[in-house]
Amino acid sequence: MKVTALSLEQTPPLSVPLRFFLTAPVFVVAAAIVLLWHGHAALDSRWTPPLLAATHFLTLGFLTMIMAGAIQQLLPVLMASPVPRPRLTSAVIHLALTLGTLSLGAGMLTGKGGLFLGALVVLGAGLIFFVLMVMFCLFQARSSHATVFVMGLAVIALLVTAGLGILLAAGHGLNSVPLFRTLTDLHLLWGMLGWVGLLVIGVAYQVVPMFQLTPNYPGLLMRWLPRILFAGLSIWGMGLLFPEERKWLQWIGGGGVVGSFAAFSFMTLRLQQQRRRRLSDINIDFWRLALVCLLAAMGLWTAQGFLQLPQTELLLGVLLVAGFAMSVVSGMLYKIVPFLVWLHLNNYMQATGRWGEQIPNMKQILPSQRSRLQFWLQFSALLLLLLAAVWPGPFIRPAALTMLAAFSLLWWNLLDGLRLYYRYIGAGEEG
Repeated sequence: MKVTALSLEQTPPLSVPLRFFLTAPVFVVAAAIVLLWHGHAALDSRWTPPLLAATHFLTLGFLTMIMAGAIQQLLPVLMASPVPRPRLTSAVIHLALTLGTLSLGAGMLTGKGGLFLGALVVLGAGLIFFVLMVMFCLFQARSSHATVFVMGLAVIALLVTAGLGILLAAGHGLNSVPLFRTLTDLHLLWGMLGWVGLLVIGVAYQVVPMFQLTPNYPGLLMRWLPRILFAGLSIWGMGLLFPEERKWLQWIGGGGVVGSFAAFSFMTLRLQQQRRRRLSDINIDFWRLALVCLLAAMGLWTAQGFLQLPQTELLLGVLLVAGFAMSVVSGMLYKIVPFLVWLHLNNYMQATGRWGEQIPNMKQILPSQRSRLQFWLQFSALLLLLLAAVWPGPFIRPAALTMLAAFSLLWWNLLDGLRLYYRYIGAGEEG
């Protein structure tokens, strides 16, 4: 994938993705404050209100928020399928995600049914609107790249996740609707491994060769891996619906899922070893950390029957959410945001006739020193969270404090890139 193959002339306004990118780290800070306030009690079980609230702040407020913004950038640029009325569309989706996630988290912390109902309506409507918008654009896409198909599968997984989440929220908010706690594992499966996992794979097919200067993924892998993964998720999901009678379906489906993620991880690591430029790159470091965590999670799930660790579920959650997904997303932000700022500055200079004026390059937009510091803070928070999953007493508050510092710095770094953009725009208008 080459930059010259991008439809850069169709890039949406900078505010479209940036409103999502700048909001997302604030939800991680909110999750850290929840864990800091409640301490080790938050990890007494997977069902504690603080842990549920913090988890949804991370998965909806951070991961889905950033992915929603990134997709609205990728659809016109990578797939030549612009989002209709991008400013209005992004504003509606952003508002629904923000208010809905806040309402859901507050409902989990307080147990008030009205907040669950508010989340059900606002978040449900926002996610359904987002899914319909993406599916419309994918049907209009002129690109035949494998990413188009994989993104479609990811959005289907998001629709399943949202439907299960709405049903669970209704169980909390309405006395007339039973609370099907047995659906929680299915909700997690389609959310983390379906929506997040498939989208990461689909986006990786494009951004890993483009930004990391690696060879392309093999054609057979790009074609068959997402199909096997989606089939594995479907079989695993059927096994979860009938846990006693269909236990064997969980192992067959789980085997397909584990094998697919392992193949993706090893292939990506191999491609990174073959990249044309061997200079240090924070994006590469985040991806390697993410892939190691993904492999560790797949190994832990496979070995859980032999290990019999009571903390297996918490460890899997930390590895998949904080280790894999949040590391990949953070790494991509350090490439996507400087690229977008540079692109929009370049377009502005050309539109205003300032051809000879030099603009900062991508490394100057987000300096590597601060990016490197943020990486080590996020890595430290991950290690402390893993320790807290086993020994919550001494480690949960240090983990929360470090996570708060890491994502406050991420927010500041992204904001600084945006401020640089407006400094150049303002200097031009003053001149």
